Amino acid sequence: MILKLMLQTLWLFLPALLANLTPPLVRNYFKFMAKPIDMGLKFRGKRLLGNNKTIRGIVCGVIVGILVAGIQRLLYTLEAFQWLSLIDYSQTCVLLLGFLLGFGALFGDVVESFFKRQFNVKPGKPFIPFDQIDFLVGAWLFLLFVYVPSWQVIVILLVMGILLHLLSNIIGYLIGVNKEMF
Repeated sequence: MILKLMLQTLWLFLPALLANLTPPLVRNYFKFMAKPIDMGLKFRGKRLLGNNKTIRGIVCGVIVGILVAGIQRLLYTLEAFQWLSLIDYSQTCVLLLGFLLGFGALFGDVVESFFKRQFNVKPGKPFIPFDQIDFLVGAWLFLLFVYVPSWQVIVILLVMGILLHLLSNIIGYLIGVNKEMF
C-alpha cells in the first residue's frame, strides 16, 4: 500500500520534478532568454535573486512540466498506467496541470532563492532543509488550484523529495552539471 502511494505521488509530481531539473540542463542553450528574472532589482540593498534565476530557466522548466503532463495524459489511456494516477488525466486539462506543477516548482525555488540571498547564503551553497523542499512546496501550493492531495501524499512527497533532491544533487555533481554536491 505504501509503495503504491509512493509511486503515485512520484507520478503526480513528475512534471514538477522534471521542471525543477530543467534550468541547469539548459543553461548553455537559448542564450537570448538568459536574462535574470529580477531585472537587477534590489531589496535591502541586495539583488532579489541574482543572475542564476533566468527567464530561460522558468520558460524551459514550464514547457517541460507541460510536456510531461501531456505524456502522462497519453499514458493514462493505457490501462497499465491508470493505477499509477491519483487524478483522472482524461478529465484534467493537462496544459493547466503541467503549467501549475512546472511553474509552481520553479516559483518555490525562486522564493527560496530570495530568502537565501537575504540571509547571505551564496548561490549554489546549501540552505537546508529549504533547498530540498522549496520546489515541492511551490508545486503543491499551485496544484491546490486543481487537486487537493491527501495528507499522506504530502508527507510522502516531502520525505521522497528530500531523498530525491539529495540523489539528484549527487548525480548532477558527478556528471558536472552541479558545482557543489550538496
